[in-house]
Amino acid sequence: MLISTDVWVAALVRRAELAGASAVVVRRGDARAGAVLVKAYDTLNRTARLYAETTGLDGDRLWIEPHPDAPESDLDAYAERQAGYDPDIWLIEIEDRQGRHFLVEKVG
Repeated sequence: MLISTDVWVAALVRRAELAGASAVVVRRGDARAGAVLVKAYDTLNRTARLYAETTGLDGDRLWIEPHPDAPESDLDAYAERQAGYDPDIWLIEIEDRQGRHFLVEKVG
């Protein structure tokens, strides 16, 4: 059974905070079924990575990097474009000294 997006986001934010990171919901989407983007910022190296939610063939949530190794400004532009296409999308930003994303689902 899938949990609603707002509950899943709250769990991600809590998981990050318990590990000493800072997590902020930058954009709130649809509470029940909005897609999610997660931007993980490595405060030590000053780099960012963006993870986009997708669904695998088995129906499970998984994550992809739509623009690996892109500058942060490109990641922000991508997130803005996605919000223009999908007003129900969520954006979570996590700042961590190790750049961790705190996603427990498969990242590929």
